[in-house]
Amino acid sequence: MTYDVFGLGNALVDALVVTDDQDLVLRHGLQRGTMHLVSDARWRAVYDEVPGEEVELHPGGSGANSVSMVALLGGKSTFCGLVGNDSLGEAYSDRLAEVLGSHHLRRREDIATGKCLSIVSREDAERTMLTDLGGAMELGPTELPVDAVETSSWLHLTGYLFTGGQMGEAAMLALERALKAGTRISFDVADPFVIDQCRGDVEKVIRDYADVVFMNEEEARMLTGSGPEQALDTVAEWTDTAVVKLGKQGSIIKRGASLIPIAAVSVAAVDTTGAGDAYAGGFLYGLARGWELEACGHLASAVAGLTVSQVGGVVRDQASLLAALERITA
Repeated sequence: MTYDVFGLGNALVDALVVTDDQDLVLRHGLQRGTMHLVSDARWRAVYDEVPGEEVELHPGGSGANSVSMVALLGGKSTFCGLVGNDSLGEAYSDRLAEVLGSHHLRRREDIATGKCLSIVSREDAERTMLTDLGGAMELGPTELPVDAVETSSWLHLTGYLFTGGQMGEAAMLALERALKAGTRISFDVADPFVIDQCRGDVEKVIRDYADVVFMNEEEARMLTGSGPEQALDTVAEWTDTAVVKLGKQGSIIKRGASLIPIAAVSVAAVDTTGAGDAYAGGFLYGLARGWELEACGHLASAVAGLTVSQVGGVVRDQASLLAALERITA
């Protein structure tokens, strides 16, 4: 196989700010702890109230964060997304190449690079996100490197891809080609609003394509109308492996009749941005190596904890990542 994991996703530059200013969220009528799809004008109206020296810029997007985690752990992964031929797109491409070694990022003159502002509470690390997708959703089926999908062990994608634009068509092509080629499929539901807007697509992917599905507690409840364990029972009937992430309470994995609780790693939370993406990346790293589910869960929990203990969705301290990996494999 060419790659352990092929990630398809929305390429977004992350603008991260940790602040005590909780009124910033309230002033703009935002719902704390959720992601809001906004226009460029609305994004900039909020961004302009954030002191420039407090903002950190990183390449992001859920899928890119997950495959970056696979690479940082020592796996081989790649990412396909769409950015503009602008300064943000150039920076995104260069940084992604540093992490992955190479990638399948597409760049076009006719679109602007997407961006996500994460407003992180210094008090409890909760984050409120504003996302201007720019042209990220306009990656079309003809731009998909199907050979790389077909020769990877895993295809990883998220529910965000079905919220508009051509990306949904590219995602369906990737799913079909992966299914026919024997590439296993990982699906992260991604956000409650995705279920609200795209329930049919979400259920179709889970029932017809996915081998492993990641949800948090709110997503599980919204998808099934049940609490975590009952939701696992339901989703595990639709797919091979279902995972519910429970934050400080850890996570639960279900495959068939096996129910596996995984404890969270206790850390001082700084920023929850990307914790779920990191969890998926750690889990996929283990799956690509044929690990037992419990070991996959423990690595996923460890790297999610490391992500929460810093600002940003990708762990920059690779020594800590490798130490976590050694503890799991010892």
